Amino acid sequence: MAPIISVRDLQKTYSGGFEALKSVSLEIEEGEVFALLGPNGAGKTTLISTICGLIIPTSGSISIGGFDTQADFRAARRLVGLVPQEMPTAPFEVVKDQLKFSRGLFGLPRNDALVEQILKDLTLWDKKDSPIMALSGGMKRRLLVAKALAHEPKVLFLDEPTAGVDVELRHDMWRVVEGLKEKGVTIILTTHYIEEAEEMADRVGVINKGEIILVENKDALMRQLGRKQLTLDLAEPLNEIPEPLLTHGLSLEDEGRRLVYIYDTQGERTGIASLISALSDAGIRFQDLHTTQSSLEDIFVDLVKVKS
Repeated sequence: MAPIISVRDLQKTYSGGFEALKSVSLEIEEGEVFALLGPNGAGKTTLISTICGLIIPTSGSISIGGFDTQADFRAARRLVGLVPQEMPTAPFEVVKDQLKFSRGLFGLPRNDALVEQILKDLTLWDKKDSPIMALSGGMKRRLLVAKALAHEPKVLFLDEPTAGVDVELRHDMWRVVEGLKEKGVTIILTTHYIEEAEEMADRVGVINKGEIILVENKDALMRQLGRKQLTLDLAEPLNEIPEPLLTHGLSLEDEGRRLVYIYDTQGERTGIASLISALSDAGIRFQDLHTTQSSLEDIFVDLVKVKS
């Protein structure tokens, strides 16, 4: 099956010489949730804005649903819904009219039942007759999503959809995304909240300084790059790590009360057995031990650090 979005050698250089995108190539599969991660200024918004036709690329090609975004812009754009970071200024417009207007922009007939369903799904139905200026920040963010869904897109871009909103709205958004995925909508998400990618994404792409540095299945990424941390709470504090234990790469924390050991989950041997034996030989006793798995955020930070 051909990807629903195909980006080839995409470049964007601004007049001052700044290279916002550097030969970006990327394919998004139909029906998947793809999380695009990167630090501030990495090129996330530039990339999705270029794919959506809001920014003209310097070179390269983009196709959406088989339509070239430059040769067949209208056909390609019809497939796309975009939820930007900022709310366009239309403070006196009524909520439900915004959705009807969005459908009209794409030449679609009136569909009051669909508008009602979208507003109910996003907990906006009781605000349907309210002007936008009367909405809270969280409600305005929900309205952005509702507007993007009004013309029934096959691809939905969410650019930092829950930035600055409360946890309840964030979880509501996750449920909406899950429902859209079940309907076959392809979702591309940019976010600063790593837990959103961990919760929702099928695949993760990492962009830094205008370059895609990694694209991987989320679960495979965590298996390949994930680390575990073994923490030992010592019976008696240490002033320093004894010389026989230095080869194990331990760190001493909590004023000497805790030893921390990082190991690769994919290695043939974790080294834990030899560590425990070495501790015993050194006469070091511990009261408790526990392990923690590295999160997607840990992996992301490490990747960006290595590629910087």
